[in-house]
Amino acid sequence: MNSYGLSSIRTLFADALAEKAESYIISEIFTRFPTVIDLMNVTEQELVAIKGIGRVRARQIISTLQLAQKLNVPVVDQQYIIRSPRDAAELLIPQLRYLQQEHFLVVFLNTKNHVIDQPETISIGTLNAAIVHPREVFRIAVKRSAASIVVCHNHPSGDPMPSPEDIQLTSRLVEAGVIMGVEVLDHLIIGGDRFLSLKEQGHM
Repeated sequence: MNSYGLSSIRTLFADALAEKAESYIISEIFTRFPTVIDLMNVTEQELVAIKGIGRVRARQIISTLQLAQKLNVPVVDQQYIIRSPRDAAELLIPQLRYLQQEHFLVVFLNTKNHVIDQPETISIGTLNAAIVHPREVFRIAVKRSAASIVVCHNHPSGDPMPSPEDIQLTSRLVEAGVIMGVEVLDHLIIGGDRFLSLKEQGHM
């Protein structure tokens, strides 16, 4: 899967700030924040510490980074089908790969495994924990008339291995799904550009 790379972001900065791509300001940004993850999580306060960047320019830069991230997130149409964990991962990795807090998302599917609307963020947690209750997941699933769902969350550490809490949550969601008549097809964990399927790992 292609990601929005540093060279593309440098070009966006040059256009947004009316600067040359090799100007002092742009070069200093990339010196202080050398990776895409660093850039995607930069703050206004960190940017205004660079000579030549005031609050207006800092906000332009942050808006440019938000645009870069949106350009890299696929727009889902009703024809997108989830046939495998990789199909779901390719849909979700662009949205989750750079986040520094855990986000818990749900993909809603119809009876033919076509995606219904866009994946929905159910919970945003701390650096290493997203608090999720099954009732929130299935309330929206019922509202969307979903036949099944794929749930997913990211590990900001980049390591997609499940914690005991992840495995326990998966069991609770599967049990609730049986009661609600909405099948939980899989629980994916995204770590950077990697993913792990709890179904493939035998936890479902």
